[in-house]
Amino acid sequence: MEVRKAGGALGAHIDGVALEHILESDALYEDIRQLAVQHEVLFFRNQKVAPSVFQDFAERFGTVLPHGAYATATDAPKVQVLESTPEAPSKIEVWHSDMSFSATPPSFTLLHGQVIPEYGGDTLWASSTAAYEALSEPLKALLDGLTAVHDFRHGFAESLAEPGGAERLADAIAANPPVTHPVVRTHPETGAKSLYVNALFTTHIEDLTPLESRRLLAFLYDHIVTPEFTVRLVWQPDTLAIWDNRATQHKPVNDYFPQPRRLHRVTIEGERTA
Repeated sequence: MEVRKAGGALGAHIDGVALEHILESDALYEDIRQLAVQHEVLFFRNQKVAPSVFQDFAERFGTVLPHGAYATATDAPKVQVLESTPEAPSKIEVWHSDMSFSATPPSFTLLHGQVIPEYGGDTLWASSTAAYEALSEPLKALLDGLTAVHDFRHGFAESLAEPGGAERLADAIAANPPVTHPVVRTHPETGAKSLYVNALFTTHIEDLTPLESRRLLAFLYDHIVTPEFTVRLVWQPDTLAIWDNRATQHKPVNDYFPQPRRLHRVTIEGERTA
């Protein structure tokens, strides 16, 4: 197995290993998990596997966290289908951490390329750990004591406004009331601190005035995605990405329309934030 860094702040390409090998070896799985925590996002090329095998592999990382807004693969019910077509293009193009609206937001996300456009459709990741570490000590001291509200409805506002959208997402809304997370969370495995607010799901910082909350969040959103804290993946069919949601944000780039794009995703239930 070869590990090649993909960026200065985060990311690594993993070569010479197949998902089937990791499924068969506890030691190899532990190595991959530790690399995912260390590098925050891993990229594997040429991983041509059935959705059921992808599901089995993902479950090595923990309990699957379902998402009520997405369909699932017919032969792998825990695999979410993220599909964009000319008739139903993707609406999300905002930096975010997956499902931060959950009380136990994902520890890891696994994304497997199925239908990849000939051009465009890259995904970017940012290290919220590197972003926190780059802050001044006085600002760290301020942020360390703050909490923020995350809301499913905030992230899916456009879908909810569509005809029938509220009815289609009613179960997901009921299952995901607004939750509170610390603005700075501590990684349960490394003890490292990272910024845990994102433009898609965070509505406001508690105990601040509305103006203070908006201005501070705007600064943090901009700071987290400083180019030096980011890495970019050019997708290919059968590419697999695994990332640590506790330490990163990511953003899809919707510059491939009207080409179709389909990815398979599994999110792994994480811990309550601290």
